[in-house]
Amino acid sequence: MDEPLKHLMQELGNAINDSLSESDRIAEAIGEIKRAGYDVFLVLEATIGFNRRGEEEEGEDESVVNEAEPPKRSFEATGKIKFTTQDHRFLRALKIAVDDEGR
Repeated sequence: MDEPLKHLMQELGNAINDSLSESDRIAEAIGEIKRAGYDVFLVLEATIGFNRRGEEEEGEDESVVNEAEPPKRSFEATGKIKFTTQDHRFLRALKIAVDDEGR
């Protein structure tokens, strides 16, 4: 990945982070949870896709919708995950079963 793209992606990440941290609504909701006696851990995942436009596409009208199917993705496990006790409690609270083989 080239440096200008890395910089642009970092800027986007910073903009998203700033937007969330400056949100009065989010701060208020977190404050209510803390006042209720809980610690708050907020983890958000964003999937951002991008493709370099070809030369012939750059001159096209932006209102044209590309009706091609999105690329199919496949994922493969590459290792084991270690869960903490807190992870297991959280997953159980969500009624998600976890194989305890590695514990």
